[in-house]
Amino acid sequence: MASAGCSAANLSSFLGGGATNATAAAEYICNNFNTVHDRFTDTAFAVDTTYLLFSSYLVFAMQLGFAMLCAGSVRAKNTMNIMLTNVLDAAAGGLFYYLFGFALAFGSPSNGFIGHHHFGLENFPNDSSDYSFFLYQWCFAIAAAGITSGSIAERTQFVSYLIYSSFLTGLVYPVVSHWFWSSDGWASAARTNGLLFGSGVIDFAGSGVVHMVGGIAGLCGALTEGPRIGRFDHSGKPVTMRGHSGTLVVLGTLLLWFGWYGFNAGSFINILKAYGKSGSYYGQWSAIGRTAVTTTLAGCSAALTTLFGKRLLVGHWNLTDVCNGLLGGFAAITGGCSVVDPWAAVLCGFVAAWVLIGFNKLAERVGYDDPLEAAQLHAGCGAWGILFTALFARKEYVNEVYPGQPGTGRPYGLLMGGGGRLMAAHLVQIAVITVWVGVTMGTLFWILGKLGLLRISAEDEMAGMDLTSHGGYAYEDDDYNTSLEIGRKMEKPGGNPVPV
Repeated sequence: MASAGCSAANLSSFLGGGATNATAAAEYICNNFNTVHDRFTDTAFAVDTTYLLFSSYLVFAMQLGFAMLCAGSVRAKNTMNIMLTNVLDAAAGGLFYYLFGFALAFGSPSNGFIGHHHFGLENFPNDSSDYSFFLYQWCFAIAAAGITSGSIAERTQFVSYLIYSSFLTGLVYPVVSHWFWSSDGWASAARTNGLLFGSGVIDFAGSGVVHMVGGIAGLCGALTEGPRIGRFDHSGKPVTMRGHSGTLVVLGTLLLWFGWYGFNAGSFINILKAYGKSGSYYGQWSAIGRTAVTTTLAGCSAALTTLFGKRLLVGHWNLTDVCNGLLGGFAAITGGCSVVDPWAAVLCGFVAAWVLIGFNKLAERVGYDDPLEAAQLHAGCGAWGILFTALFARKEYVNEVYPGQPGTGRPYGLLMGGGGRLMAAHLVQIAVITVWVGVTMGTLFWILGKLGLLRISAEDEMAGMDLTSHGGYAYEDDDYNTSLEIGRKMEKPGGNPVPV
């Protein structure tokens, strides 16, 4: 907000020079003017803080969406386990992000690689950020951890969830968010100088920072553990292992859709900002509305494309595939939601659906097992979203959302006439996220495996972790639990167990 003030000395000259009455009048007018100005300044801070807090609540509600989606996508015998991991992603992530993560991500001033201020929120808040900003960024950190839990569901020791979630939210994710979102980050579009390829990376709400990080972390875990028992037969052909509740899948998907408006539109951080001259109908509030629209259209396009695409490929109107396709569209549009036109968002969702379908086919061919398709959805569609932004970012929107570059402004989408510098920056982003997360999380999962802390025993996997780790089944239904016991005992000696 531009500074404004009233000087009694300057004003008195217009009211009759140095006369006593003129000076007193000038002081009276200026005192009241400054009081009103200060109240407007306070109101602006309050409006922006309220907007960011409300967005934080929406993003946190996505944890409930993750929990419901995960629960519905696994077999009934692992329901309590997967839901508890979602609770602990938030709890463990909260403490470790408070102690270390926020400082490593946004502890300015710092170097381009990592932050080093505000550990445990020391010397916080300050004139550049408040508690609402911390809360919002914590919600993003635990979202990345929630993505990973889906990839390694139904076969992972409970202690491993605690270890990887703390490590991811306390170190791995914060370093990536520092690179691309902090004003000091070496590849951040928020830098005031030294922009990567004169552009920086435009990853507005985290197709790379959140979705690729969570997806690649899940990929590392799932590859280290291997597939669930019974997922592939002796010849390597995939065996369908459906989740137990389409109802929970739909509930989780719609909750995630609802929360995604806070995820994408909330990433503006503030709402009360004019673009150009004040007093116009057009400002950051308009860009926020456009971002909500592009988010919606990408998801809708991906859902419908998946619906008809899978119908043509397999002959069914598949509920779970449509829900995952919808989420793939959201993951893809997240990076460029603020800088593309609505028509481009439709194209983004269309391609994202086929990216997800293609990666799922590839996963089956290579024997990769991901119960929630988390790596394919978040890493695959997230990577497409990064490329999409580099192709379709519109010049006007880029310079509004990322101002401060004189002359011709920043590079923008390659297909919009903006040259290839933004694409070069985004290819670098995909590469460095893949390497950083692959090395750190891959090493962690490998160590856990060597220590015998990663995968549960075959007996526990067949029985289900609700029974072996949590004291009983999630559903108090004697007939249903009896059927689970019967199915568990149908294991054939020397052969693959029958999936339950």
